[in-house]
Amino acid sequence: MSDTNDQDSAIFFGPFRLFAKSRLLEKDGAPLHLGGRALDILIFLAERAGEVVDKRELIKRVWSDVNVDEGSLRFHITTLRKALGDAGEGSRYVVNVPGRGYCFTAPLLRPAVAESRTGTPVTSPHALPSPLARMIGRDDAVEKICAELALHRFVTIVGPGGIGKTSVAVAVAHRERETFEGQVCFVDFGALTDARLIPGTIAATLGLTVNSDNPTPGLLSFLRSRRTLLVFDSCEHILDDLAPLAERLIQEASELHVLATSRESFRSEGERVHRLFPLDCPPERDGLGIADILAYPASQLFVERITESLGDFELSEQDAPLVAEICRRLDGIALAIELAAGRVNAYGIAGTASQLDSRFSLLWRGRRTAIPRHQTLSAALAWSYDLLPAAESATLRGFSVFVGPFTLEAALAVASSQGIGESEAVEAISNLLSKSLIATSPAERRLRYRLLDTTRTFAGDKLVENGEADRVARAHAEYFRDLLRDIALKSSGLQSAGGFLPYADHLPNVRAALTWSFSDSGDRTLGVELAASAAQFFLELTLLTECLRWTQQALAASDTGTLDRRQEMTLQAALGVSVMFTQGNTEEVRAAFTRSLQLARELEDLHWQLWLLRGLHIYLTRVGDFHGALGTGVDGESVARKLNDPAAALNVEWMLGVAHHLIGNQDKAVRFCESAMLHNPGSQRLNIGHLGYDDRIVALVALARGLWLIGRPDRAIEAARYTVREAELLEQPLTLGISLIWTIYVFLWVGDWANAEILIERLIDHSARHFLGPYHAVGIGQKGELMLRRGDLAAGIEHLRRSQATLYATRHRIMTTVFATALAEGLAAHDQTGEALRTINEAIAQIPDHGESFDMPEMLRVKGDILARSGNPAEAETCLRKAIDLSRRQCALGWELRGAISLSRIWHRAGKARDARDLLAPLVARYQEGLATRDLVTATGLLGALN
Repeated sequence: MSDTNDQDSAIFFGPFRLFAKSRLLEKDGAPLHLGGRALDILIFLAERAGEVVDKRELIKRVWSDVNVDEGSLRFHITTLRKALGDAGEGSRYVVNVPGRGYCFTAPLLRPAVAESRTGTPVTSPHALPSPLARMIGRDDAVEKICAELALHRFVTIVGPGGIGKTSVAVAVAHRERETFEGQVCFVDFGALTDARLIPGTIAATLGLTVNSDNPTPGLLSFLRSRRTLLVFDSCEHILDDLAPLAERLIQEASELHVLATSRESFRSEGERVHRLFPLDCPPERDGLGIADILAYPASQLFVERITESLGDFELSEQDAPLVAEICRRLDGIALAIELAAGRVNAYGIAGTASQLDSRFSLLWRGRRTAIPRHQTLSAALAWSYDLLPAAESATLRGFSVFVGPFTLEAALAVASSQGIGESEAVEAISNLLSKSLIATSPAERRLRYRLLDTTRTFAGDKLVENGEADRVARAHAEYFRDLLRDIALKSSGLQSAGGFLPYADHLPNVRAALTWSFSDSGDRTLGVELAASAAQFFLELTLLTECLRWTQQALAASDTGTLDRRQEMTLQAALGVSVMFTQGNTEEVRAAFTRSLQLARELEDLHWQLWLLRGLHIYLTRVGDFHGALGTGVDGESVARKLNDPAAALNVEWMLGVAHHLIGNQDKAVRFCESAMLHNPGSQRLNIGHLGYDDRIVALVALARGLWLIGRPDRAIEAARYTVREAELLEQPLTLGISLIWTIYVFLWVGDWANAEILIERLIDHSARHFLGPYHAVGIGQKGELMLRRGDLAAGIEHLRRSQATLYATRHRIMTTVFATALAEGLAAHDQTGEALRTINEAIAQIPDHGESFDMPEMLRVKGDILARSGNPAEAETCLRKAIDLSRRQCALGWELRGAISLSRIWHRAGKARDARDLLAPLVARYQEGLATRDLVTATGLLGALN
């Protein structure tokens, strides 16, 4: 067929381009000189490429006006072959068919639309898809990819299915049209199933007619002289064949740029990989408003897609946190967010959020115009899954058992249960990473892997379909049982930090393993072993209610007659700690600690003995048995000597100091606990952090209180502030709670109401957030004390009564006498002296051991004040003298000064000013600091009145 177009149509073969009308042959874009007859032969043969042209017909066409023989034809054929290359190469293009003629056999490419030599190809208007009207959260990615394309010529956008790779690539292509003078072509490989058609698909998209089985040489010839951008979309399923072709195109066509999208990289020379990450989602944080949530691209996309279908939609304050949760749960995957947004019309935002856990969310359908693999999440994931080799698909299915991040070691253990060896599993993990089916998770200590939630759900369904779920779950549970057991063994004895804290990110997997182990399809024996291994893990993370749940379940599921002694020791200890801090100081706590200590002694495990003595010591202080607590400290001394360990001796020293403080031996308490102030928290110490709090902080609060009691108010305030700061650094809820409870009293005692109020409100909030019931009751009681000090008597009394009811119910007796004393003082100030006297007498009666308690002098002082208010000065004086004498024996100058102030007032009213001065003045003179604190100001004012 003759060419009727005015433009000269080019024919491409190998590195050559032939313009028949212009009678021009180019090689690699440069003109190639060829004689007229040889050029005529080439044009005629090329016009009938693939046909055998008879010699006589060829001679007649080329020499129409001259008679020549076949020798002339052979001469010009030889010339033509030489021009097309060496003998072998030239013969490849023009073949002699003996007895018949010549045939042009090179694969040809012809533009479907005629093209001028200097013009640009006219491409289909549908070659480049339309961009999104507005693309959310990808502006930076588009800018960066455009810059990378200019520098590297071959860029691959890599990411999981549905993340938005194609949308970004299309946006880049439109941005680059001007740069490439319109020579931008989009090649969609998504529907291509036969890799042999790759070159032809590219050629056809470029507008070239394919006339051969191997279009590659002609394709290269076409692209060599053009500045062109090819966009290869959805390449993951044909990478083995496309990668070498793309590499060759880039190498041999110097003006060509390629932008590809794929779920894994090409791994080709010259390729630059741009990994597309999920859209940023709102963090899991309280207090985020609508504006905060809509500042994140994932939320913007979700709301915009809702608005497209519900024009009058407006996000409410109530629904905004649910939108944030949906976006987080969908990992910021654009396709998943769009599909979820499409459900809001039917289910509302709350209903859509509730359905995310359902496997049917994978089947939610999107836009009808979407390509099939993007119409549901399941289809998008199946597209990638079906491309996997058997080892990789089995590995991916196994990984669905993990909840949250997991380590390489955990991955290999699970892969092994699937019959996959270590080297094969490592290779599978690498490939799954490159295919964006698993992701890496940032971690401080080592690399962690994770599956996106949607991928995990899909792979989990496949795991069940293949009948592998229980086998993999068992391997998962066994791995975490062994891991936690090994950590516990390594962290017994001395350490520089909590043994389990660096492994906190394993928590979701430990929970999942326990849940399966105690399920109907699980293994309860394995569950008991895992619960014993996990007990200290939960305690160190201060997950007390969870620790209690699994510990009770393990003990109930096991036969104590056959239960391993070490496992039972661990479970009983965890039971004691978790019950003590969540339900109160019940007899169950004492029984659990006693049984566990018995087992530790049978096992001759000295570290565990000291650990349990520490726990028992805390229990005894909380129930008010201060001498019993001192006895555990003495027992601890014996164990520490056997350990011959300075760190163990230091912990015992603090146990003794705390007990002496509570008994009332304040000079000993300060001496024993001073080392806590000097001690470097980074140095080695006994690992008893599994009690859920830090023993050094307990010693520091005893020191701060003891310093005030012995007459060092300024140092007491300094120590109190230091204690809270140190507790904050540990990030242990129990530890911080303890530091707040006991240091609050230093500020109450010195009369710093403002700082006391700040700490009290913080304690109330902190204990509520961490479900520390007794601590919350203490905070309420302390708030009541502060109200009394400020003159709000009715509210203060009500708060103290509420607090007392809870503390009595939980047997938290360490505080009951303290609050009873404050309550009695408030009742007396409220002119309820009879009830006040009954209240303080009941409190005094609670103290065993001949009145040896840190707060007995204060109780006696308050009783004396009540008696004086009731008109019984003689009884009041007797009571106050007892308070002062006991204060002296306890070396408690703070209590002694208070008792002396109360007695001096009585004597002042009785006209005994000299006696009052003689009592009060020496005590004030003993103070070298804290002269502006409340009691010293009161005493100084009273002395002025006495003078």
